[in-house]
Amino acid sequence: MKNADLMGSVASRRIKTLMRMAEERILEKKPAAKKLAQRYVKLALKISEHYKSNVPGDLKHRICKKCGNFLVPGINCTVRLVSSHGYAVYVCECGNEEHVFYKKRR
Repeated sequence: MKNADLMGSVASRRIKTLMRMAEERILEKKPAAKKLAQRYVKLALKISEHYKSNVPGDLKHRICKKCGNFLVPGINCTVRLVSSHGYAVYVCECGNEEHVFYKKRR
């Protein structure tokens, strides 16, 4: 069982590293870097699927479910706040919307 715990911790560290690298590539604002960032996100998702470890919640909401982009506000997505319902809407370049709640639901 210790081996499985070790593999899970290594997988979660690798996922966080790949997501950090994806964010760095997106900030470069070059087409080749954007493709590389998408590749990093796909690798991170494959690792999480293979080792049955979850992508951390703060990073999970920053991935477009349609195209696999790593969402960075102001660069490849826009953010709207819906204060009446307590959530933010991240709209990707592809048109997909991700709703992230910042208030507890009743």
